[in-house]
Amino acid sequence: MATAATQVDTSVTRPDAGTVSDSAQSSLPLVEDAQRVAPLDARRLSKLFFERLSVLEEGTAEYQYARNTLIEMNLSLVRYVARRFRSRGQEMEDVVQVGTIGLIKAIDRFDVSLENEFTTFSIPYITGEIKRFFRDTTWSVHVPRRLQELRVDLARAREELEGRGIPEPSVADYAAHLELSEEEVIEGLVACNGYDADSIDRPIEAGGGGKQQTGFVADLVGNEDPALALAEDIQALKPHLAQLDERERTLIQLRFGAEMTQSEIGAELGMSQMHVSRLLTRTYATLREALLATS
Repeated sequence: MATAATQVDTSVTRPDAGTVSDSAQSSLPLVEDAQRVAPLDARRLSKLFFERLSVLEEGTAEYQYARNTLIEMNLSLVRYVARRFRSRGQEMEDVVQVGTIGLIKAIDRFDVSLENEFTTFSIPYITGEIKRFFRDTTWSVHVPRRLQELRVDLARAREELEGRGIPEPSVADYAAHLELSEEEVIEGLVACNGYDADSIDRPIEAGGGGKQQTGFVADLVGNEDPALALAEDIQALKPHLAQLDERERTLIQLRFGAEMTQSEIGAELGMSQMHVSRLLTRTYATLREALLATS
């Protein structure tokens, strides 16, 4: 890795910063490849750049050069923090981009006059920004912020309770430990189910070490029962059936209750099949109009 000594130049022209004034030249070296500055050199140069940044007017070319160089020189801090979150399943490039936002906030808020180490000051900003990213964007189902935070508290409480010899803490255990009501704990536990989603095509495995596949998650998902709609229609028809005359109700009972054909109904009632067909068609129309009028 190149050191600052090989990267610092006496020139005052930087391709992405325009032309730097003489006053900036006298205080700040030109860093050609800020991202490749060694950590120790970056720490020393950062102090120099922060001192100069504190007296520059915001919006000037000198200010932008100093600020941008500070960001680039300290990106190694972002990558260092981001590596802690490798197991979260997110692209590292996305995590680094989010952490860079925390770095920029730290640079804008750092007060060099307090003589604090920028590394110590910036890491909590970077870490906080990344944690906020995971908290706000990785839930499979959106839940209120307080429940997202309660999930973290419940996870921490579980670890502590397990350490005390309670392998499967109850709702009462959580409530006593966190000084919450049992209703709040139950709400938090239910909300935890929204953190991770699972594919309905995931195989279900059961039985011993062999883990024999027994089906898929989708097999456990219920389908809409067509009979439910039929039951609703029957309930809706009841009051309208009661308004039919006796002969019309008898025709409906024989056709759908006894499942008789029109010819069989005609023989039962002493009518022709054609007459039965006309009566049923008229009854159907009456019921249909009544249903549509009440829907």
